[in-house]
Amino acid sequence: MFDTAKQINAGVLDVGYYEGGAENGQAVVLLHGFPYDVQSYREVAPELVRRGYRVIVPHLRGHGTTTFLDPATPRSGQQAAIGQDLVHLLDALSIERAIFAGYDWGGRAACVGAALWPERCSGLVSVNSYLIQDIAKSSEPASAKVERGYWYQFYFQTERGRRGLSRNRADIAKIMWRDNSPTWDFDDETFVRSATSFENPDYVDVVIHSYRHRLGGADGFPEYVGHEDKLAKQPVISVPAVTLDGGADGVVAATDGKASASKFSAKRVHRVIPNVGHNLPQEAPSAFVDAILEVSSL
Repeated sequence: MFDTAKQINAGVLDVGYYEGGAENGQAVVLLHGFPYDVQSYREVAPELVRRGYRVIVPHLRGHGTTTFLDPATPRSGQQAAIGQDLVHLLDALSIERAIFAGYDWGGRAACVGAALWPERCSGLVSVNSYLIQDIAKSSEPASAKVERGYWYQFYFQTERGRRGLSRNRADIAKIMWRDNSPTWDFDDETFVRSATSFENPDYVDVVIHSYRHRLGGADGFPEYVGHEDKLAKQPVISVPAVTLDGGADGVVAATDGKASASKFSAKRVHRVIPNVGHNLPQEAPSAFVDAILEVSSL
């Protein structure tokens, strides 16, 4: 399934994506995080295809073979942009409704899509629960332990951080992989297979804008103002959801899900997957597949 990327014009992007399964199967869009890529679903996607789903795995903007159609388009990384990208991809592929599933950036895109376009989402699987950013409160500090884990977010606020990401994108990613998933013993082949996606020409601009925007260090772009205004109100997600936490997540500590319960108005199930880190679908593919199956039944 991951031998050759397909390409399709969707919104402002020429999206690189992988696809498997029958066109009349229930559609599932699997969305990766940063600094990761489509290889997070290397085992999940084929298993879902075997179970009858139509599976779409796109490279997010700034990653892999996904590029911008117009050189003048702002290289935004804000949450409204990646949520809109998801809906534009559905439109381009003539998919009316799909399960949105992801973690990290991909989980945020899935949550944004489910919140703003619930008619396009038949169910949500999100690692770390409700991931729509409350940017108005971004200046409020977390615990010292959590803040330490966000070193890269603060680094990227600086010009030194921009240059560092440009020069050392693979080294930064490998450090984050190890910090984010301390129990995941990935090998060099696994890392290199994903690291090629970071050579995208828009990678640095998109990543830097994402982290600056979420912490108040950069403005959003005018085309996303309406969506960002809605997201600022922290909208409730009204579709069925299964949320997951990795019990060994080095970025976001596992919880019982109760703190975010009010953000889900439909049936929602929360599970903690023991001894698993931040890149949950690649570290525990069977648990992620089970979550897709479960949300299909809610």
